[in-house]
Amino acid sequence: MRDSLKEKIINTCDAKIAAKGSNVGLSFYAFFSNKNDDPELLMEAATWWILDMEFDHFEKATKIKALIHSQ
Repeated sequence: MRDSLKEKIINTCDAKIAAKGSNVGLSFYAFFSNKNDDPELLMEAATWWILDMEFDHFEKATKIKALIHSQ
């Protein structure tokens, strides 16, 4: 996974946790705007989320952030 995506994931997780608490869940769509302005990056995130990690639709932001830091 490219560094820019890791940074985007961590920043999004931090913002969601700050806004809604440590129990907040999110999907990989949370890392992107409603416009599909970077389809390759979206597919990279989707592949990691669905195929590599086999996550459910929603996962805890704290879990996602910890996984990214461990990689």
